Amino acid sequence: MKHNFAVFILTHGRANNVVTYAALKKHGYTGKIYLMVDDTDLQIEEYKKTYGKQVIVFNKQKAIDYTDSADNFKNRKTIIYARNWNFVIAKEMGLDYFLQLDDDYTSFCHTINNDGVYLTKRPSIKNFDALCEAMTQFLIDSNANTVCMSQGGDFIGGPDANIIRLTAQGQLSRKAMNSFFLSTSKPFKFQGRINEDVNSYIGLGNLGKLFITVPRIRLEQKTTQTNAGGMSDLYLNSGTYIKSFYSVMYAPSCVRIAGMGVLNKRLHHRVNWQNAVPKIVSCNVKKTA
Repeated sequence: MKHNFAVFILTHGRANNVVTYAALKKHGYTGKIYLMVDDTDLQIEEYKKTYGKQVIVFNKQKAIDYTDSADNFKNRKTIIYARNWNFVIAKEMGLDYFLQLDDDYTSFCHTINNDGVYLTKRPSIKNFDALCEAMTQFLIDSNANTVCMSQGGDFIGGPDANIIRLTAQGQLSRKAMNSFFLSTSKPFKFQGRINEDVNSYIGLGNLGKLFITVPRIRLEQKTTQTNAGGMSDLYLNSGTYIKSFYSVMYAPSCVRIAGMGVLNKRLHHRVNWQNAVPKIVSCNVKKTA
């Protein structure tokens, strides 16, 4: 690959079910893969038996001390500590760029063709190496802090989804979730014990950090709270209200709690993007002397 790059899969308690690893191979990825496991994981040896030197064990307490958890709860079974410590590990390994993934992604596919048409059949990615090269180059060219693939929830409404409307207008979504292309030269810290991705693209986006979702590439993952291990227990215990309220704490000027869904309704965060991130002012309104 052109760039000094690797993929990191953040995983816990799923030594025999790292779905993302198999998905990467299925979609043609031939580059470096590392599995990040914290030192409290009871399955460390099982990970090592399967993945050998690809397993990196980190000190979770150091990562906790390094992170703003936004609460004083005792439960620390959350991915944010691995997310933040990943920057430290990647830099120590001498990497310039890396992709950070969860461990439950089942597939990667195309969503929009070269003519901007939404693809209902979603053809599968065949060359994940090329995808990583293109996304890393876009990270560099855009000067973003991170660029991400889209996810299934972005396309509710199909061709009428908001992300498709933005694409047709030549715009990109400022949210960033699940898959993070990152640079070791531009580190940042994810925020908040739960809902860390939303907290960060809103809280840091509010300060001028640039987070971008690329709609043309989509990942699929197992349904939250149905896959044993990882953070499923935490979500089951805390519910979506507490999860979403972390984002309200970080950006009360633009995030509120609202109802979501049609049949299976639940509470969820809702972002007012007019108040969320800085915008580029058109030169047409510039005042001249």
